[in-house]
This record gives sequence, structure tokens and C-alpha cells, in this order.
Amino acid sequence: MAFKLINPESLGTPHGYSNGLLSDAHGKLLFIAGQVAWDEQQNIVSKDFVDQFDRALANLLAVVAAAGGQAADVARMVVYVTNKNEYRERTREVGERYRSRMGRHFPAMVLVEVNGLLEDEAKVEIEGIAVISD
Repeated sequence: MAFKLINPESLGTPHGYSNGLLSDAHGKLLFIAGQVAWDEQQNIVSKDFVDQFDRALANLLAVVAAAGGQAADVARMVVYVTNKNEYRERTREVGERYRSRMGRHFPAMVLVEVNGLLEDEAKVEIEGIAVISD
């Protein structure tokens, strides 16, 4: 899938995301439900924030792969965290884990702090939209 990044100069340079992505090819839209850091038995894999981010992203990408796509097909991600300060404090580690799974592909993204997630032990939940080529 090829995307054209839409980053108007009037918004400044985004860091770690794109303001918009325009799909220039026909494809199938995949709407990915919120993914938390659980394993095959639906147990949260760790209490560590970065480990949870990494596993939630891996789970999101597993859905993309099951639909025939890859990381570069992800057009939009919404990251929900229960503590934005923990995210800020560990941004470098989160970025390393992100790049190990997504490379230098930065879809349109938003990070939202929430009071809690459905899974009590979850600190991170990631949902997304992918455009997978026909």
C-alpha cells in the first residue's frame, strides 16, 4: 500500500506520526478493534508499560497480517493510555519498540489518556484502521 503523507507546513513538523495519510490505491478497509497486551489465553503479559505497549501493537499487527496486510498498511492508530505521564517518561523505549514493529512508517495517530480500560490490568489499548491492497 502506498500512502501520501499530508503534513501542512502550517501545523509544524509532526514527530512520530503524520497529520494525515491519503491512500492512492484501491484497497480493503480493515477496522481493528482495540488491542491490549494479552496473550493467547487472554492474560495480560506484563505489568510494565512498555511491554504492554509492545504487545498491544503486536496484537494489532497480528490482525492486520491475518487480513493479508503488513505494518505499512496501517493508516490510523488510536492509542489509549491510563497514564500519559508514564508514556512521556518512557517515550524513548516506546519509540524503540514502535520502530522494531512498524519501521519508519508513521500513520495518522492520536494518544488519549483514559481513566481506565475494560481489562483492569491493561495500561495501553491500541485500535486502528488499515488499507490493504486488493
